[in-house]
Amino acid sequence: MHDSVLNTDAFDRRRFVQLLEMSEKMQQLERKGKETFPSFRPLMGDMWAGLFKMKPELLTEVDPALEMNRQLMERVMNENGFHEFREFTRLDDLASALGTVKYTETVLGWIDEQAKQNQSFRQALQQVMSGEGDAVQQAVKALAKALEQNGQVLAKSLSRAAKDAIQTKDNLKSLLGGIEAGSGDAELKKVPLRDQLALAEKLSAEPKLKEIAQWAGRLKLIARQKQRSKHRESIDRSGITRGNQVEKLLPSELAAFSSPITKSDFLRRFAEGQTLQYDTKGKEQLGKGPIILCLDQSGSMSDQDTIAKGFVLALMSIARKQHRDFALIPFSNKALAPKIYGKGRITINDMIQLAAQFLDGGTNFEKPLKNAAAVIEQSNFNRADVIFVTDGEADVSDKFLENWNALKLKKDFRVLSLLLGTAKEFTVSKFSDRVVKAKNLLDDAAHQAFEI
Repeated sequence: MHDSVLNTDAFDRRRFVQLLEMSEKMQQLERKGKETFPSFRPLMGDMWAGLFKMKPELLTEVDPALEMNRQLMERVMNENGFHEFREFTRLDDLASALGTVKYTETVLGWIDEQAKQNQSFRQALQQVMSGEGDAVQQAVKALAKALEQNGQVLAKSLSRAAKDAIQTKDNLKSLLGGIEAGSGDAELKKVPLRDQLALAEKLSAEPKLKEIAQWAGRLKLIARQKQRSKHRESIDRSGITRGNQVEKLLPSELAAFSSPITKSDFLRRFAEGQTLQYDTKGKEQLGKGPIILCLDQSGSMSDQDTIAKGFVLALMSIARKQHRDFALIPFSNKALAPKIYGKGRITINDMIQLAAQFLDGGTNFEKPLKNAAAVIEQSNFNRADVIFVTDGEADVSDKFLENWNALKLKKDFRVLSLLLGTAKEFTVSKFSDRVVKAKNLLDDAAHQAFEI
């Protein structure tokens, strides 16, 4: 980005180079673009600056070699959708980088299509690339004609590109966020920009990961509603205390604040932490052990795989909120070793690995339950929650049940089994405290798991 058709400065140029170094997708586009279009890297830089800068402006005079870049940027920046998109990208490193990838990819695709359809444009570009005489002037004229004739096609494609970029960031927040409203932005800020870009590019390239993100967002919303309901119930059980947490104030205290007569007294008591509020520190919130999810990944669960992984992330976000370790044990006719996510936190690489993993095969119940028992025995806390999800049937031995029940007495854990489809509950009822039958993981009945 040593040349520009916008009012860029040294900071802009330096920041673009840093983003280019971080983004594998931007590097791929640069390599592809410079093979067919002159001054492609400066065009990428200007596309980014147009989306990121507070007030990007086209220069009145530019190097003749950059005239095609100026034509393209002028067309892009004059689109109504561009100004709307800038509300999303302005001064936002991640959003502007995503927008740069989507916009630049779109413009390059449009240029390639025009070159296929228009022989004179194609020849002019080839001559510019080979450094022939007045080829730049001819290419400028050919590009101007192409924009005049087919500029609307470009405009529609740019509109779709903007929507894709916005959706990608939303999906990223769905993957990384917790169950609290707005937590996606907060969690995103904790992740290094390089890792944000890497996951965003995976989301754009892999439909399965995109689908998991969308299910995760939907299921986390349901989990939040379930937790709120449980929170209200715990308020009823736990009584009243004194403090100054606004969201927990009694209605009578809010009324005191609203009245001119009692407002001053309220403010004094509030400042001293003496206003009446609901006490939510019930026994249920104390001393809880890990959340352990045994997830059936036998062949019959393949059609629910992306939903199941969204379900995993929703449960994990509850663990994160409650500061509890989360253990995932996928199983079929075998069981993987427990994957422990400390305090419910998952790394980018773990998330990508989770999306790609599916065991297939038959069904065995004892193997995942033995792995769950190992996690419980090693935990410093009692009262773990085991969630067992399956759509299959399998036997468990009497010897296993004897050991399992002894461990339950010792560690005081609970088992909720979600029995999907038409599977019979005869076996799961032997090792579960509660069995919930549901059509699938989207069934309201299955969402009782979010009340842990």
